[in-house]
Amino acid sequence: VQLVESGGGLVQAGGSLRLSCAASGLTFSSYSMGWFRQAPGKEREFVAAISWTSMNPYYEDSRKERFTISRDNAKNTVYLQMNSLKPEDTAVYYCGASATYLQYGLRLGSSYNYWGQGTQVTVSS
Repeated sequence: VQLVESGGGLVQAGGSLRLSCAASGLTFSSYSMGWFRQAPGKEREFVAAISWTSMNPYYEDSRKERFTISRDNAKNTVYLQMNSLKPEDTAVYYCGASATYLQYGLRLGSSYNYWGQGTQVTVSS
């Protein structure tokens, strides 16, 4: 199984980025997908997830107005559109694949079976 993130980079505050995560080696449509991030010196935290059954998106509350998760099962890809970026959004962003579809589980890193290598997002002030 491979999850490969892309789309990170350096952006000014207020800008936008669209992260992509391409999956291979698994039945993509049977996995919920999530995005987590980890800033230097901090623990990995939940950003967003999308269920494989209901296709419902779930967000960390403080970011749901700015971030949008979506998936394209035909392309085996999940996306994270990030708008109005802030310097505190600076982190390495990871995508994960989870066999669970429960909202509570999708917010926990321990529920994910596979992870990508991460993509750096840096937001300058």
